[in-house]
Amino acid sequence: MNSWFTVKVKYTKQLENGTFKRVSEPYLLAAMTFTDAEARIYEELGATIRGEFLVTGIARTDIHDIFVYDDSDTWYKCKVSYDKIDDEADKKKTITQNFLVSASNVKDSYDRIVESLSTLMIDFQITSIIASPIVEIFPYREEDIASPVKKVKPEIEHEPQAIGKIFSASGSDFEDFEEDEISDEEESELTDEYSDSDEA
Repeated sequence: MNSWFTVKVKYTKQLENGTFKRVSEPYLLAAMTFTDAEARIYEELGATIRGEFLVTGIARTDIHDIFVYDDSDTWYKCKVSYDKIDDEADKKKTITQNFLVSASNVKDSYDRIVESLSTLMIDFQITSIIASPIVEIFPYREEDIASPVKKVKPEIEHEPQAIGKIFSASGSDFEDFEEDEISDEEESELTDEYSDSDEA
């Protein structure tokens, strides 16, 4: 099944003042497996990072949708919850989903999540908003087979001028999400012997 993966990359970065520093940065990309995620990060960054770089960690990441606005490249992770009635058990169940939105600050990210989810026929609560360290997002390309990304316009009455697209993993419907939900404690992760403490 297609998923989002956070890939941590370590490399030597040239800062604005001209000096060089060893950094470790996380990138988010869509892939089918850990191996696919590793191969794709080398493909995506090979032409942009000068010199060698090393993949130090790959983790499957629980993201429901990503709302991309062209006026900001800072990402905020928004946790949204809503109640769903289980018809068989006749009980109410709380579903939690994570979204990423590009915004200039916390207030803008809150407003954009509310606006983007305004067409849902359910009541929802935004329980937390935190700045994300994600540097860049690589959705699946249209020419790739079994793409997990659906680039669609948000169906809202007054569409914001700045929004560009929405990135969704396959099977990310509100109705189906609870079966695929991955908690923070259950995230799969691959790492090697390198860690942030090794940075020079």
